[in-house]
Amino acid sequence: MKQITIDATMDNLPIVFDFLLQSLTECGASKSQMRQIKLCVEEIYINIVNYAYTPGKGKALITFDTVGEKDSPPVRAVISFTDRGAPFDPLSQEDPNTELGLDDTPIGGLGIFIVKETMDSVSYERRDDKNIFTMEKTIDLQAG
Repeated sequence: MKQITIDATMDNLPIVFDFLLQSLTECGASKSQMRQIKLCVEEIYINIVNYAYTPGKGKALITFDTVGEKDSPPVRAVISFTDRGAPFDPLSQEDPNTELGLDDTPIGGLGIFIVKETMDSVSYERRDDKNIFTMEKTIDLQAG
């Protein structure tokens, strides 16, 4: 398992991306999956930055692990975010109505919906005064 702990600030988003892309490259993810997972990681990380510690600041722990081996697929990427911010379960929110027009769609909630639709599984738990959000995705191994 790989992990980083950083100050949950927008300035550190490039560090999060570097960590993620290096980890995904090492496990053999395709460019397309890297883009999809990067979008999901960005959504969760920005939620931590904007809401977890408001009005203060705090840390975010991001872990990356794989289940399975490249020579014996499938390989699943498991990415977790842990913060000590205000309790919040993003999965408890109702999914937005995607049938509404753009002008009729309320602001908020679409990012979490995209994460839920893109990843194979997502989970949230509050444990030891920490928010822990975990998402998993089966990796399409790159050819050769």
